[in-house]
Amino acid sequence: MEKEKKITKEQYLIQLITIVENSNEDNKNDLIYFLNSQIESLKNKAAKAKERAAIKKAEGDSLREEVKSVLTNEFQTADEILAQLNGEDLTVAKVRARLTQLVNLGEAIKDDKKVDDKKTKKAYKLAD
Repeated sequence: MEKEKKITKEQYLIQLITIVENSNEDNKNDLIYFLNSQIESLKNKAAKAKERAAIKKAEGDSLREEVKSVLTNEFQTADEILAQLNGEDLTVAKVRARLTQLVNLGEAIKDDKKVDDKKTKKAYKLAD
């Protein structure tokens, strides 16, 4: 079964421009101008949304700050860090996501840590 390819609004508008260009309408130029302005509006909206997302991502959230406050100069696993945090809806996945953000920002260091003499888990500590 083939996956159906989704057509974007911009692609629909481009198809409409082609149809209008090939028509005999009196107001052809007005319609083309309108459709082009709609395409430009979509592009501007997407660019602004991307910009807002980047700002929000850089700002982070309060949980990231809480996770950072628990980090020390000793390596700790995500489970150990989670045990030190207070919150009903906290999960290891949420903590790991914030730890990854901290590593990407250069505020934390990630390495392997032996646990139970058999398993190796990722561990995190504050960057020097």
